[in-house]
Amino acid sequence: MVRWMNRLSATVPSAMANTDMDAIDQLPIAYVEIGGDGVIKRSNRAARAMHSPAEEEIAGMHVWDFSPQGQAEADRKAFLEMMRSGVEPPKIRRSLYANGEFRTYELHRTLIRDAEGRAVGVRGVTFDVTEAENAHEEAHRARMWLESVLDSMTEAVVITDALGFIRSVNPATEALFGWTAEELKGKVVEKAFPLLEYFSESRVPLSFNMALHSGSRGIATLIDRERRELRVEISTSPVVDKENGFTIGVVSVMQRIGDVCAFVPMPAPEQG
Repeated sequence: MVRWMNRLSATVPSAMANTDMDAIDQLPIAYVEIGGDGVIKRSNRAARAMHSPAEEEIAGMHVWDFSPQGQAEADRKAFLEMMRSGVEPPKIRRSLYANGEFRTYELHRTLIRDAEGRAVGVRGVTFDVTEAENAHEEAHRARMWLESVLDSMTEAVVITDALGFIRSVNPATEALFGWTAEELKGKVVEKAFPLLEYFSESRVPLSFNMALHSGSRGIATLIDRERRELRVEISTSPVVDKENGFTIGVVSVMQRIGDVCAFVPMPAPEQG
């Protein structure tokens, strides 16, 4: 009976390990186990497919064999230092060679430890974030291009969100009104640029709520930072999200007309 129980206890862990690895092998993300010497001990199908369309075995290779040319030695030293220190490694993004091209991957790793708590290897999962990284870079380039365009304009440009909070102004706005961009960002547009008068051919009064729904064009008298009247030609247009059709903000373009007018005193404080 004891002999039979011993045989059963010996086979159960092995069967469980095989079952676990079968489940890991079906994961859509790459999984590897690496020994303390940097040699890959185990990998799942997704990890093998990263480096070979035929899913050839990568066990037995060093993990730095997949590093970009000229970086393998630095990666080898960093890996061995991680093993020596025993400190859990941080999440990182790396460019790795896979399927004939370099792609961007996000690596999540954790140390494998022995009974005494010493680091003896690494488990890692890898996510392909190439498309997300490219989209982020494209959005960054588009934003920088838009900022360059706005900076080059001689007219003052103020962009607000759908609630009327200022999100962006160009240098011409700073020069016209005397406020810096940082001072204006986050302020309600109607408080940042107090409106004294407004005339337009449509005879519709200018307000932020009106600008959310339709464009406008007219002559406005505003107040600058020094509390002086400033006459400008102003045009406003709602900013509409092309994907869902929702209005997400308002862009206002202003150009000075004539000289700055007389000083406008601050209102007297209310008597309690």
